[in-house]
Amino acid sequence: MKKLLVVLDGIGDMPCRDLNGKTPLESARKPNLDYLASQSKTGCINIAGDIAPESDVGVFSVLGFDPQKHHVGRGALEASGAGVEFKNGWLAVRANFATSDETGKRLLDRRVGRNLSTPEAVRLEKELNSKVKIGVPFLFKATVAHRGVVVFKTSGVSNRISNTDPAYVMKGKLAHAQVKFEMRVKECKPLDKTREAKKAAALVNEFTRKAHEVLQASPVNKKRHKGGKKIANAILLRDAETHLLKPPNIYGKTKWALLADMPLEVGIAKLVGMRVIALPTPSFGASDYPTRARKTIGALKKFDAVYVHLKGPDLFGHDGEAKGKKNSVEEIDEFYFGPLLKKIDLEKVRIAVTGDHSTPCVLKAHSADSVPYLISGLGRGGVFDETHCRKTKPIPAREIMKILLGG
Repeated sequence: MKKLLVVLDGIGDMPCRDLNGKTPLESARKPNLDYLASQSKTGCINIAGDIAPESDVGVFSVLGFDPQKHHVGRGALEASGAGVEFKNGWLAVRANFATSDETGKRLLDRRVGRNLSTPEAVRLEKELNSKVKIGVPFLFKATVAHRGVVVFKTSGVSNRISNTDPAYVMKGKLAHAQVKFEMRVKECKPLDKTREAKKAAALVNEFTRKAHEVLQASPVNKKRHKGGKKIANAILLRDAETHLLKPPNIYGKTKWALLADMPLEVGIAKLVGMRVIALPTPSFGASDYPTRARKTIGALKKFDAVYVHLKGPDLFGHDGEAKGKKNSVEEIDEFYFGPLLKKIDLEKVRIAVTGDHSTPCVLKAHSADSVPYLISGLGRGGVFDETHCRKTKPIPAREIMKILLGG
């Protein structure tokens, strides 16, 4: 039997005032997911204990790994997914373009109003790489919109450093999302007393300071300011990593393919041995999904299993837009699951649908709340929403993969 895992990024939520006390998943019109749930076992998963996880932790968990044992820092995964050269021993850090005041210290917007275009980001990338001079070679890579990654090409560094992005704080080896935080670019600090950690923190702080100087004077930002838009004059860094260590093979001889919108999931898939299927740049809206449905159907003909990751719902959760998140669910249902279910025989393909974490609209941040799941063919009469799925005791997220592969 073929296997299909569909991860709806940040799908879990809490009751929303704008939706009359329902969650986006509960209030959405989703006939295709409702039908699939009716042919499925449903319940909820816990991603990482009491940690409000980032997507890297969530994805590793849903793919069957214990994030406390087999976690790889997001910086190196983003670099790999974006096609940036990375060697074990170098330092890779996830980046956000952000808006700060003229000092580069006080934050005005962590994501540049969510309207920094990828072409604008690429022009800023070129300025950073050509104009910022620090003590070691580095490469900054813009990925999608305000997102990016920076690789410091030097040895003798450690990943035991704090984040400059105030929205995420390291909790042991894992980043923990913060609901409340001071809107300031934080100083990177070593998390142990080693020379390597001190060197890494110093590099991050030097890059952050000099990047602000270059971005503040950028023609791209002068044009944005003239047009009344927030400027991308700061870089926030988080989730440092110095090694890409391959986790154990838990899939046996099962051949997997990946369809994903973002470099993070591509990096994880490459690390665990999945074949990456190329996709057009996402708009995170309805126009994305017919292509992804068609490519999913094609991949299931060639591979034993397919992992599909759809980013849309998470964006609206972060922005606190409950109606937007509801609409995102409806678009995925109509334009992805609609054509998919017309072409798939549930007797021959087992489907699991879940999320990598909850992003409640009321929090505008990730939370440690459990996430709904459904797995077809193992039950009947299920309902795929928080109220029904959370009536059962959460299972560890990594159990989803065991169940999916076991049938």
